[in-house]
Amino acid sequence: MTLEEMRARLAEIETERRQLDEAAGESSLSDEQQARWNELDTEETDLREQVDEAERRERVAESRARWRTTQIGSRVTPFDGDPTRMAHGELVDQARAVLGDDDANGHLADEQRTRLERLLQTRNDNVDGGMLARRMLVTEHPDYREAFMRLVSRSTPVLTPEQSRAVQRWEEFRAMSIGSDPGGGYGVPVLIDPTIILTAQGSPNDFFNLARVETITTDTWKGVSSAGVTWQFRAEGAPATDNAPTLAQPSVPAHRADGYIPYSLEVDQDYPGFAAEMSTLLGEGYSELLVNRFTNGTGTNEPTGIITALTGTSSAVLNTTAGTITATDVNDLWAALPIRYRNARAAWMGHTDVNNAVQQLGAGGNDSAFTVDFTAEGVMVLKGRRFYLNDYFDALPAGVGAADLMVVGDWRNYLIAQRAGMSIELIPHVFNAAGTLTVPTGQRAWFAWARVGADSINDAGFRMLQNKTS
Repeated sequence: MTLEEMRARLAEIETERRQLDEAAGESSLSDEQQARWNELDTEETDLREQVDEAERRERVAESRARWRTTQIGSRVTPFDGDPTRMAHGELVDQARAVLGDDDANGHLADEQRTRLERLLQTRNDNVDGGMLARRMLVTEHPDYREAFMRLVSRSTPVLTPEQSRAVQRWEEFRAMSIGSDPGGGYGVPVLIDPTIILTAQGSPNDFFNLARVETITTDTWKGVSSAGVTWQFRAEGAPATDNAPTLAQPSVPAHRADGYIPYSLEVDQDYPGFAAEMSTLLGEGYSELLVNRFTNGTGTNEPTGIITALTGTSSAVLNTTAGTITATDVNDLWAALPIRYRNARAAWMGHTDVNNAVQQLGAGGNDSAFTVDFTAEGVMVLKGRRFYLNDYFDALPAGVGAADLMVVGDWRNYLIAQRAGMSIELIPHVFNAAGTLTVPTGQRAWFAWARVGADSINDAGFRMLQNKTS
């Protein structure tokens, strides 16, 4: 039965029951009437379940139709028109239609699709979803993807007229982008671009899981922070005073990161496999560089690492005895963190060697030093908060000596600003010295660059344990 037929049958059941009730009048239903009433009840229950399911499917179909359209009833066709000249709404609608194409994004995880969907619909001072949508429509166009494949995998590519026009649209887009980008290079298609789709679920970099991550289309992320409004109690009729907060504008500039990425000739044999493989190749080295710099970056031409940001501030706390970590050190560090930052987002981070030392606090029957078995394998939990391993922190020294041992805090106060977009150029052949000869290795390589920044935007949200130097 169709949905309309089921609804019509429900109306007939209601009419028949009304007739049975009227026929019985003030008397009880006869056995025959009662049996028929029960049959109608059973049929109605089944029908209503079928109607609910059919209506749910209808709502899903309508929702998917709206998701792909500029106006309800009008289907959006991706790549219809010149994206360098489209209005914001049309850009976003077409980009979302591309995102709904499983052939193009089948290699993406659900979290990556969700992230990109959210970015496309964001429009504020730091990110323009329309700019990202325009980049997607330019770089995910079939002609550009095919041209990109040839340009980054062949030393002397031959492009069709359609592919040449697609590359020209990329040049026009790059020219109209915000901020100054290095010249040259080809834009990585959005759906394999690590600066856009890299998430905590797709990366071993725990900073992406812990920190506040913003994808920007400008050169610098700019925010607003305040110590908060001060409230007071007053007597009846007493005048209020100006409690307006002092506002600050923290900013995180994006710096250029570049990398040399060799890959085998076999990688570029076919695009479907190449998309997932290329995303992995571009993302792994980039992610490793970022976890290094998010830890120790100087802030000069690179992100400001969390250790750099906290060194020399009131957030730095010394251990009791040089070269040693005790349960007192752990407790004191946790107590030094303001209670408003000891929330569900708080976490610890430190070197594996430091983690091992803390685990040993639970050895030897020292029951007071732990609430869970520190010596057991698996994820360590301190004060109910997870401890993340990061070997770019310092290991525990044997005695006195400068060492940054571990950090605890609400990591939403550390901000990562990734400028959307990565570009690459092809190095046609990689050579290697073999005796007196220099021979090709059967590899090509990419020179890739992107822009990213990071910094603590509220040092009070962290505490860092440092080793005594005297």
